[in-house]
Amino acid sequence: MFSAEVPPLKPEVHVARVRTPMYFAGTGPVLQRMAGSHTDGLLTASITTPEFVRYSRHNMEEGARQAGRDPAQLDLGSVIVGSIGRDSRRGRDGAREMAAMYLANKVQNIKGSADVLLQSAGLTFDEIRPIADAMEQGGRKAAARAVSDEVFEKVKPIAGTPNECIARIQEYRDAGCTHIMLEVWGEDREQQAKLFGEAVLPHFRSASATSR
Repeated sequence: MFSAEVPPLKPEVHVARVRTPMYFAGTGPVLQRMAGSHTDGLLTASITTPEFVRYSRHNMEEGARQAGRDPAQLDLGSVIVGSIGRDSRRGRDGAREMAAMYLANKVQNIKGSADVLLQSAGLTFDEIRPIADAMEQGGRKAAARAVSDEVFEKVKPIAGTPNECIARIQEYRDAGCTHIMLEVWGEDREQQAKLFGEAVLPHFRSASATSR
């Protein structure tokens, strides 16, 4: 534990004085429950899936209820691998490469032990070991080629055409994710960001306006 003091601003300085939200980032149940009892919400790591969102939301809300707080007031933000394009296969390529790097890293970190992120995705250690081997032997491009379509679908990236991305985002919203932190990868990421802004975000803006 520690404490810190910051000198106040001069009283004559006119600045916005707003409360800054505080979040916990964690994958284990203890930290997730503490996010519910002590903070404004929870942030989850890469290889988050809708099933892991539900798991995390349950833990966070349990912590909130134990502390007498309203779970509905809490945010849940998730880092999600993504890429987009007008062509589905090309739009998924970037996310496949990023997923390969994260999955290979999992092999190096967990050494075959249980991992709730992988379990929520329905992935086994043996399933992702070839990806790590390909990464060691040929780098991230080789690792991406080692990611089968079955493994790719289990990771649940926000990837493909705009309509495919909209459908996947809706999965995450339905699971309880309130803030998506999209990690865009692949070629021409500036153009991808533009396409997300033009073809995906308006769908959710109009949906929010309708719900109000």
